[in-house]
Amino acid sequence: MRLDKYLKVSRIIKRRTIAKEVCEGGRVSINDKVAKPSTEVKEGDVIEIQYANKSLKAKIVNIAEHVTKVNAQEMYEIISGEEDKE
Repeated sequence: MRLDKYLKVSRIIKRRTIAKEVCEGGRVSINDKVAKPSTEVKEGDVIEIQYANKSLKAKIVNIAEHVTKVNAQEMYEIISGEEDKE
């Protein structure tokens, strides 16, 4: 699954267009490498998102095309930082 779509489906970021902009701005890395919106993610990858004055680091636990709002948090596990949704 594409990174921008994963961020939207998992509800880490509410809108895919915002997820794409964040990725294009170089503020998202996967396994310590800057990632583009089209980068493929897989289970076990570690995503880090840089916000203005904090960051969120999460491990991908599950990848699914469609999930409910209730089950979205089961797609990742937060390693460090605060969950700050845009």
